[in-house]
Amino acid sequence: MQNLTEIVRENSSLDLSEADLDWLHVLVADWQILSDLAPADLILWVLREDGNFIAAAHCRPSTAATVHLDDIVGLYRPTSRCEALRAALEEKRVSVPSAPRWAGSYSVQETVVPVVRQGRAIAVLTAESNLGAATSFTNGDRWFYDSADLLMKMISTGDYPYEATPSSAFNGAPRVIDGLVRLDEEGVVLGISPNARSCFRRLGVSGHLLGTILVEQVTAKVSDGINTVDEALPLVLMGRAAWRTEVESAGATISLRALPLRISGERCGAIVLCRDVSEVRRIEREIMSKEATIREIHHRVKNNLATVSALIRLQSRRSDNPQVKAALAEAERRVSTISTVHEALSSSLEPDLEYTSVARTIVTNAALLASSKPGIETVLEGSFGRVDADCASTLSTVLAELVANAVEHGYPEGAGRIEVLVERGERSVRVTVRDFGPGIDLDRTGKGLGTQIVSSLVTAELRGQIQWLRREEGGTDAIFTAVVDRAARREGSEA
Repeated sequence: MQNLTEIVRENSSLDLSEADLDWLHVLVADWQILSDLAPADLILWVLREDGNFIAAAHCRPSTAATVHLDDIVGLYRPTSRCEALRAALEEKRVSVPSAPRWAGSYSVQETVVPVVRQGRAIAVLTAESNLGAATSFTNGDRWFYDSADLLMKMISTGDYPYEATPSSAFNGAPRVIDGLVRLDEEGVVLGISPNARSCFRRLGVSGHLLGTILVEQVTAKVSDGINTVDEALPLVLMGRAAWRTEVESAGATISLRALPLRISGERCGAIVLCRDVSEVRRIEREIMSKEATIREIHHRVKNNLATVSALIRLQSRRSDNPQVKAALAEAERRVSTISTVHEALSSSLEPDLEYTSVARTIVTNAALLASSKPGIETVLEGSFGRVDADCASTLSTVLAELVANAVEHGYPEGAGRIEVLVERGERSVRVTVRDFGPGIDLDRTGKGLGTQIVSSLVTAELRGQIQWLRREEGGTDAIFTAVVDRAARREGSEA
């Protein structure tokens, strides 16, 4: 299925610019409001070289039954019904046929609207209403339809869509079905939907709003006590700016959006959409609080591990036994490795982290702590990418152990090079820790505490495999694989 840009570029005979295409995209991104107000199916038509029109976009109303059950994007308009669209392009005015047309068992009323930008018609929009279908409006809500008519006229004069305004596509943006208020040019309420009444009642505005100035009613309530008020609130409640804002009062949070209405460039009122987002904001605050708590936990764990490292160093200094000192030094290195991961996790809210910089720190520190003599060079090639936070600590322990073993057995006299080669796959990573020493004695592989820890962690925690290889030219390769993708690890745990 082709998208809007592809259909327009391949079919339009009007030589539209990139700015014209952007205008159409903004219109389509925000035309659900018009579709719900009409209420009608909206179809954007593009004129072809052969004189036919092709449907480039389609929107169905949420306030009434649709006219087109099937998707019509990419279909051609019947030749017998193209004349009204050609006239709209030429005359640049909204037109309504004198009589509805029949579509099977029901009649359809169609309104033809030229889409105008900077005085030039670039496409045609049709609004098709099912006259036999029930709507969510009553006969007393004629102002709904009047609002739709004004928006259509603004499209035909190039005043809509607005050049700078947030669209309905944004998360939490209010819609027609959430709540609607119609204002005159002075901000007086001409009409209000039941859902809008409920929204303002939750703010504490419980009086009769019809005939009152909306901004006065709302500000009188939110100015009492400690409430969250945006500086754009008066502009939105007066309908003077095409913008969005939120107001919080009486424990409720209401999202508001204004759509100024104009006739011949003169402001004649506005539509204000409102939506109760109290529950959404409450959940967001809870999530932020939990995320902050998790970060604080990682920070405290890091500090506690630093204290443990200091205690181990203190104990090591009090011992005269070289074996005890070596064992405590290994314990301190392992604690420091885990501390490094918690430090990285404390600065991120993501369920995974960019691990390459963390790995580089761990490799460098492990080499420094494993050798009492200078001259050990460490190099990390490749990228780990993003690694699941649940396995980052285990992966760090494995890396540190392998680097420490490479230093201890590969360069007992100091001065040498250790390479960490990383190959990242879609869901896993393959890591090679390489030294250029005399080479490992394969008969002794897995006998030490460090190698036993590494083998257990790789197979049980990282769901991978590990092997040690002695290279013919000298040196040892410790190669292991690990599943580091969060989704893959979750699938594995569920299986």
